[in-house]
Amino acid sequence: MPVGEFRNDQARDRFFTVYNDLVERLWPSPSAESDVVTSFGTTRVHRLGVGEQTPFVLLPGAGGPSLMWHAYVGRLAISRPVIAIDPVGEPGPSVQTRAIDNGDEWSRWLDEVLTALDVGQAHLVGTSYGGWIALRHALRSPDAVASLTLLDPAGFGKVGPKFLAWVIACGLTSFAPRPIRHALARPLRNLALRDDEAMPLVKATFGFRRRHIPPTPITDAELERITAPTLTLVGGHSQLYNAREVAATVTARMPRAVAEIIPEASHDLVLWHPDELAARIIKFAADTPARP
Repeated sequence: MPVGEFRNDQARDRFFTVYNDLVERLWPSPSAESDVVTSFGTTRVHRLGVGEQTPFVLLPGAGGPSLMWHAYVGRLAISRPVIAIDPVGEPGPSVQTRAIDNGDEWSRWLDEVLTALDVGQAHLVGTSYGGWIALRHALRSPDAVASLTLLDPAGFGKVGPKFLAWVIACGLTSFAPRPIRHALARPLRNLALRDDEAMPLVKATFGFRRRHIPPTPITDAELERITAPTLTLVGGHSQLYNAREVAATVTARMPRAVAEIIPEASHDLVLWHPDELAARIIKFAADTPARP
């Protein structure tokens, strides 16, 4: 399988012109950036906060860099260290050199990153595709996961035509004039379409060829093996899966998990009230007993 890459130099330059401007304006400071070499490519990581507490590790959704967490990282870093990761094979500063063919290889990639950073255990926070990677890592390396916080995560079934149609519709709408884009944000249930600052970056990501595998469903037997304390928040109008079914599965199958449906949200859940969600993430990690 080919690796993810920009279509050409012009597409790369266009992306980073917008990306660097947004980082300067939106990303909290101070933040320490470094590149970690893994067997799947070079991974950019951003570290904030101080102290010896078990850190938060943030995994973004498909198609976007860790910049999507800009409204969270400053708040989270007040409580404990934060590591925001740009996955290889996604538009952003990381560079993929080898394909990732399954969930175990995603876990291996994450393990290599955290080992290089001398992080033995982490509170994983993931949305969408990043939530699926977090689940796969909890399966393969349970001792490395202090807790999981999942925001409308993938992995609870096959990605169906409803979700793909929503992604295509939102992608096309991102190129529409501002008034039309704003008007369609509500019926499409996507707050990103109202984010005038981020929209140029969204459009620039279309210059990147993403080649990752779809998130394979996690079986009931696998869910029963995930022992990390888990908070799963699902958008009531999620285009990815049926929210009630996901919440019921999480509650029934995962031994130390709680699930909650956020009624007004859809798959754009991470964009809904970041201050409140950050407070939930902080409290859940604080209330989680230390794992040996």
